[in-house]
Amino acid sequence: MTNSTEIRPFRIDVPQADLDDLRDRLARTRWIDELPGTGWERGVPPSYLKDLAAYWAGKFDWRAAEAELNEYPQFTTSIDGQNVHFLHVRSPQQDATPLLLIHGWPGSVADFLALIGPLTDPQDADAPAFHLVIPSLPGHGFSGPITEPGWNDGRIAAALAQLMARLGYSRYGVHGGDHGAFVAPGIGRVDAEHVLGVHANALVTFPTGDPTDMAALTDAEKQRLAGMKQFQDDGSAYMQLAGSRPNTIAQLLADSPAGQLGWIVEKYKEWSDQAYDLPEQAIDRDKILTTVSIYWLTDTARSVANFYYERFHDAAMFAPKPKGTVPTGVAVFTTGDFAIRRFAEKVHNVTHWSEFYSGGHFPALEVPDLLTGDIREFFRSLTR
Repeated sequence: MTNSTEIRPFRIDVPQADLDDLRDRLARTRWIDELPGTGWERGVPPSYLKDLAAYWAGKFDWRAAEAELNEYPQFTTSIDGQNVHFLHVRSPQQDATPLLLIHGWPGSVADFLALIGPLTDPQDADAPAFHLVIPSLPGHGFSGPITEPGWNDGRIAAALAQLMARLGYSRYGVHGGDHGAFVAPGIGRVDAEHVLGVHANALVTFPTGDPTDMAALTDAEKQRLAGMKQFQDDGSAYMQLAGSRPNTIAQLLADSPAGQLGWIVEKYKEWSDQAYDLPEQAIDRDKILTTVSIYWLTDTARSVANFYYERFHDAAMFAPKPKGTVPTGVAVFTTGDFAIRRFAEKVHNVTHWSEFYSGGHFPALEVPDLLTGDIREFFRSLTR
């Protein structure tokens, strides 16, 4: 990998041999048996996973997903020795606001497809328009595997700030969820001179330890705090494993597409809106499989796991730091969203706060209209 600043056109074209290999591996899966009387509380039920894998192998159309992604201009460039893939979709409005959209895990550039049209070319004349830059996080998806250790949140934030400078954007906004909710505020810190504002969903906030703050919590905030503890106690094993022994889990995921499928679909089930019984009731089944396919076909399981390792072993990640100065907007959805405003305001310059009663951890896939509207509202307030 060179350090050339060249921006290279990119088009997804997965070799047919890779798709044939995927189907062959799925056909040869050694399935575990089903323990009677159990469900999702023990992980993905084998019968459900077997059915979804059969759909992936026989009915899911990767070429259609590939063609949909290829409808948008895509590029790669080298930053800090690492390949970075991104979509770059400019608005017909020349004075549109540049906006960086950052996915998380499980997630990819495909998460944001439903937002592209409404954000770049709004039908409402009063709605703000955006030039969109949608990167695959280094080590994720079409950016390809990382080539060296050290790619933590801070390094990724610096790389994406450099990407925006390379594209000629001297003033821009940032939105992110999940990993993006860590990286986006990081960009606001390392590039505050150029960042107009930061918008996030699934922002992680931690109790301040101040008895006054704790006593002032509303019932809804107490429920979120309890939900965060529940996640730490009963839902964070995947993160602990990746953050401590990334190569071990990565080898399993890189060799078994059924394993990769179960590893990811479990999170769509647990983190999407809990009003639904099955993940595909909250998020279209083909959209789920597009994400799973991207991680499988790009062989990035190791890099994804190593990202957690880097975060867990980064002394600067959760060390005390000055309060951010960039205006920050926060959208809180129903599931897997534990943000509490009084805690967020200790760390971020919160100027906008929205709470929604539908949608979960993946609003770009679950409730794209709500997320689009909130992004518009936040950045409109900064550009008036």
